[in-house]
Amino acid sequence: MFDAYTDPEAYMEGALLFSPSHIISLSVTFALIFVLFLFRNQAWMKSFGRWLILFGLAGSELWLNYWYFSTNMWDIRYTLPFQLCSISLYLCIWMLLTKQKWVFEVVYFLGVGGALQALLTPELFYDFPHFRFLHFFIAHVSIILAVFYMLWVEKGQIMFKSVWKAFAALNVIALLVYFVNRLTDGNYMFLAHKPTNASLIDFLGPYPWYILSLELVVLITFLILYTPFFIKGKLSQKKEEKAH
Repeated sequence: MFDAYTDPEAYMEGALLFSPSHIISLSVTFALIFVLFLFRNQAWMKSFGRWLILFGLAGSELWLNYWYFSTNMWDIRYTLPFQLCSISLYLCIWMLLTKQKWVFEVVYFLGVGGALQALLTPELFYDFPHFRFLHFFIAHVSIILAVFYMLWVEKGQIMFKSVWKAFAALNVIALLVYFVNRLTDGNYMFLAHKPTNASLIDFLGPYPWYILSLELVVLITFLILYTPFFIKGKLSQKKEEKAH
């Protein structure tokens, strides 16, 4: 997650899960998704909407790194963009710039799965209007909007083989991040050890076996994310059969 490195004193304040600011932020998130869906067929969405989402993605990342350097908090062990949501953010930027459909197939699973989970259960210890609070939601919401932009505006397609493309891509990314962790003494994507704070990973066994358990959890999550497209395909197939 983006909040992997924070001021230790902030942990004394407690998480913001389902606080008023969290609930309002979730409400704004779903409102923006609804607006995107509502105007998905408007010509201006392909230009203005696309560049607005790109601004949210790139601007939030530039803003974050400026904050790291200006507060002397940049640290190679924690602040490189090798957490899953950070990787998804960069993939989303590339996806919107190039409109490559294979990138969309990967980012749909990585981005929606990671960003939605982060928004619903944020590991965030700064409340509104702190910079980290604003950055966290702008970045994650922009990832989700980028994915749905490609789905609704650019008419991207998700097929069953997309599940395996995304799963293979994630494992290639994890392998690269493993070596980044070895070089930096970091714990990006939690591949070096479990997070220090309590998390769902605690239920998946000791290191390194929890990584294998995570593989299964990820695959199940991807299949769940594919379910709407599976149902849509079955309904379309039935309509075609009735038409004939």
